[in-house]
Amino acid sequence: MSRLVVVHPDADVLAQAAAARLLTRVLDVQSVRRPVHVVLTGGTVGIKTLAAAAVSPLVRAVDWTGVHLWWGDERFVPSGHADRNETQAREALVDALVASAGLPEANVHPMPGPDVAASPEESAAAYAEQLAAFAPEGAEVPVPAFDVLLLGMGPDGHVASLFPGHEALQAGGTAVGVHGSPKPPPERVSLTFDAITAAREVWVVAAGAEKAERAAAALAGQPVSEVPAAGATGTEQTLWLLDTAAADAP
Repeated sequence: MSRLVVVHPDADVLAQAAAARLLTRVLDVQSVRRPVHVVLTGGTVGIKTLAAAAVSPLVRAVDWTGVHLWWGDERFVPSGHADRNETQAREALVDALVASAGLPEANVHPMPGPDVAASPEESAAAYAEQLAAFAPEGAEVPVPAFDVLLLGMGPDGHVASLFPGHEALQAGGTAVGVHGSPKPPPERVSLTFDAITAAREVWVVAAGAEKAERAAAALAGQPVSEVPAAGATGTEQTLWLLDTAAADAP
C-alpha cells in the first residue's frame, strides 16, 4: 500500500482537482473491470468536489450505468432533509446523473434515515446487508471492493462519523449506529474502520487552517483513538488531498 500527499493552492482548486482525479479514476477502472464502486463524503469540500464533477467535461465520458455510489456516513435525519449528505450530493451531482447520464437509481445506495429505519442501529444493519449483497465472493470483509472511498476530515481529526475517543471507533461489522456525536446531530450512521480499510483506494480531502494540526498528526501516525484519520487507509493506495492551509502545520 502506498501513500501520497498532494497539496493544492486553495479549497476551490482542491475541489476541482479532486473532481478531475475522481472521474479519471472511474474511467481508468472501467477500462479493466466493472462495476465501479465509489463511496461519497459530505462536508464543504466533499460537496464542492461533486459540484465540480458535475460540470467537468470528463463526466460525459463515464459509463454511469456501471457505477455504484455509496456513503461513508450519514446524519440520522429523514430522507430529503437538507442536512443529509445524500441530499447535498444529489443536488450537487447525483440527481443529474440519474436524470440525464444513465446512472440507475438502483445503483445509488443511501443510508436509511428515521423515515425508513427505527434507529441508527437498524439503519446500520440494513446498510450492512446492502454492502454484503455487493461484496465479492469470499471477501474477508463483506463490502464491495470500493475503488475510491472519499473522506473528509474534521478539525478534531474525525473521518466519516468516527470521532476521537468515541465507542464507534472500536465497532465491529461494516456499519455502526452512532449516538452522542460531538458534532450535531448526535445520531448518525457510519461505515466502520473494517469497511473503510477494505477499500482499494482511500482519499482524505481536507481544506482550511483549522485542519492542519490534525492532518499532520494523522500523517505522522498518531493513535487512531486520538486522530481517527490516521486509520483511514486503503489496500492499494491512501491519498491525502489538501489545500495549502491544511498542509501548513504549525
